Order: sequence, then C-alpha cells, then structure tokens
Amino acid sequence: MVIGPPKLTRFEKARIIGARALQISMRAPLLIKQPDEVSNHMDLAILELEAGVLPMTIRRTLPDGTYQDIPINWLQID
Repeated sequence: MVIGPPKLTRFEKARIIGARALQISMRAPLLIKQPDEVSNHMDLAILELEAGVLPMTIRRTLPDGTYQDIPINWLQID
C-alpha cells in the first residue's frame, strides 16, 4: 500500500526535475538518448522522468513520523 496519492504530486515532480536538471548541468551522464532538438537541462530531466528511467525514490512522511520510500516508477506521472 502506498502512502498518499498513487501518482507523483506536483511538488514531488518539481523536486525530481530540479534535482535531475542540476545533475545534468554538472555533467552527469544522460539516461536517455539526447534528442537533437532538446539541449535545455530542464527539458532533458522532464524527458527522463517521462521515460521512467530515473532510479530515484520519494519519501512520503506522515505527521506521526512514519514514512514510506516509494520508487518513482511505481507512481503515475501526469
């Protein structure tokens, strides 16, 4: 059972894209083939997220301190 909604929230999505764009700007290897028309770090991070290739997890915490780590490929990306 997943804590919270079964999809990425807009805040989680923004955090993931921002973190990955920073990694790409610091010359981290791309996890997808770079399209010719895309060179912006943010756009590349969005494409990687939509492709489902990012090996990241989301930690969702409840007010009582319990938490659950959820791989982002388990969640719907809208």
